Amino acid sequence: MRIFKTLVATVIVSSALSLPALAQIPNPYGAPIGVEAAKKAAQAALAEGRKNGWTVAAAVVDAGGALVYFERIDGTQNGSSEVAQAKARSAALYKRPTKAFEEALASGKQGILSLQGAVPLDGGIPLVVGDKIVGAIGVSGATSAQDGQCATVGVAVLEGKPAAKPVVKK
Repeated sequence: MRIFKTLVATVIVSSALSLPALAQIPNPYGAPIGVEAAKKAAQAALAEGRKNGWTVAAAVVDAGGALVYFERIDGTQNGSSEVAQAKARSAALYKRPTKAFEEALASGKQGILSLQGAVPLDGGIPLVVGDKIVGAIGVSGATSAQDGQCATVGVAVLEGKPAAKPVVKK
């Protein structure tokens, strides 16, 4: 029975991960993100939240998922502190935005739920510097799409790119 359960779990995970939307970022892991860079990314994400009237929390982890920097806007729901960290860890460990898990689950791929630590909510994005994944940012507190928008701004600031124009309405 144990072998059967292992085989079923392997098939579920394999089929869940074979989705094009779940393609991992091919970049190798690099040196861990430093505190100053992590703070810069998180504060940019929080600034996007403030600009839109969203109370969010932002967490940045290194490539191994260890917390490097955390901050939240006053009034952010308490649970969002944990969720922001979980989104960041998920993005770092699986080398892909958490939105990919959300989209896979929405399309019926329930096998995603068997992946330990995979958070199927937008708002977690790997941080790539010099073609290497140095960590990830996670944002939580607003809607999934709004969290993703804030995280995207944090990534853009860290990478020195202009942030995409907001696509999410208040």
